[in-house]
Amino acid sequence: MTDDPQAQGWATAHTLAEALPYIQRYDRETVVIKYGGHAMGQEEVAKQFAADCVLLKMLGLHPVIVHGGGPQISAMLERAGVKSTFIDGLRVTDAPTMEVAEMVLSGAINKEIANWITLAGREADVRGVGLSGKDARLITVEKVKRTKKDPDSMIEAEVDLGFVGDPKRVDPKLIEALIYADEDYIPVIAPIGVTEDGQTYNINADTVAGALAGALNAKRMLLLTDVAGVLDAKGDLVRQMSVAEARAAIDDGVATGGMIPKLETAVAAVQSGVEAVVILDGRRPHAMLVELFTEHGAGTLINE
Repeated sequence: MTDDPQAQGWATAHTLAEALPYIQRYDRETVVIKYGGHAMGQEEVAKQFAADCVLLKMLGLHPVIVHGGGPQISAMLERAGVKSTFIDGLRVTDAPTMEVAEMVLSGAINKEIANWITLAGREADVRGVGLSGKDARLITVEKVKRTKKDPDSMIEAEVDLGFVGDPKRVDPKLIEALIYADEDYIPVIAPIGVTEDGQTYNINADTVAGALAGALNAKRMLLLTDVAGVLDAKGDLVRQMSVAEARAAIDDGVATGGMIPKLETAVAAVQSGVEAVVILDGRRPHAMLVELFTEHGAGTLINE
C-alpha cells in the first residue's frame, strides 16, 4: 500500500467503480445476516460489523441481523453457578436457564448491537432496532423434539431439551415495515420465540436466520462464524456448493461438528426460496463487503 494520499484516493475510486455491478445486483434486496461466534465479544470487531451494516443500508440493501450469544449465556450461567448441559449441540434449557438466556440475548447483546449500529449510522440517521421473536408474534415456536440412541441398547429414545424450540411460523410484517420505512432502520433480532400459549423458548440462531430469510424472500443469507467456510477432505476452502453437494458433505462425513447444522440451515433456506446462503468468517474485517461486492466472495456459497 502506497503512502501517497492521491494514489490511495485513486485506488479507492477504482475499487468503488469495480463494485458497481454488485451494488446494482443487491439494490433494494434483503440480506439476512446471522452474527455469531466468539468475535461478538470483541468490541472493535462489533463496531466494525455495525459500520459495515450501516454501509450496506446506505448502498440500498436491506440488512436484517439475527444474533446468537451462546458463549455469553454460558459465562452468565457459570457466574450464577449453573452448569450447562448440551445434547447434539443444543443447550438443555430448564426454566432458570431460559430466564438467563432471555436476559442475555434479548437484553444485553441485542441492545448493544442495535446501539453500535445507531452510533455508526449517526451522521446519516441509520438506526438499529432491537427486537426478539416475541415482538408482534414474529416467531411462533413449537418444542424441539430430538431422539438419541442409547449406546448400550441402541434403542432410540426421546430427549427432553426443555425450553428449546423450532420456528413453527414466522410473521415478517414488523420486519418488512421497518426495512421498507422511509427512515433507515436495521432490525436486530434475538433468537427467542413463544409458543401458541405464550411460553418463552430459546431457538438456535442459525435456524432463526434461515426461517426469517425464507419468510422475507431474502436474496442472500450470510452465516458469519469462526471459520473460513466449508472445507473439503484436504482442508481447502470450498467456494461453491449445490444443495445436493452440501447434503453429500454431511452424509460423507466431510462436514463435521458445528458445520453440519450450518449446512442443514443453508439447505433449508435455499429450499424455502433464498437465492443463496454463504458461510464465511465473521472475524475477518469487512468479510460481508468482500462477499457481496467482489467477484470471488469470501466464503462458501450454497445454492440450488
